[in-house]
Amino acid sequence: MRALIIQKNPDLGNIWRRHLERLKIEVTVAQDGNAARDHILKAFFDVILLDLVLAEGSAFAITDLVRFRQPNANIVVVTDTTFFSDGSIFQHAANARALVKTATPPEDLAAIVYHYGKANLAHGGHQSPTLG
Repeated sequence: MRALIIQKNPDLGNIWRRHLERLKIEVTVAQDGNAARDHILKAFFDVILLDLVLAEGSAFAITDLVRFRQPNANIVVVTDTTFFSDGSIFQHAANARALVKTATPPEDLAAIVYHYGKANLAHGGHQSPTLG
């Protein structure tokens, strides 16, 4: 299983990475939208852990790119804001499967990511005809 973490805080991204790796998930970490875009264009991911507020770039541009290039990838959105607490994130990001707080314990977040990554693998995994 492959996961991409997009998190502006490198310390938090590394904490999440270590918890995912304990579950035998192959992890790539990006700190901004540009790096995330490059990874999405070069590699397949079963699940993407996306901070809604990026230092550079737009989280919604990333979700659009994922939807187009890797339509089977599931996205777990994390945020420290209450802006999308009404569930509207699911109308804006078609691949979004969960919206959780940034402060979610890393082991719980890892379990959520594992669940949605495994669900993707059950449906054919990270094989997308749009990645070239």
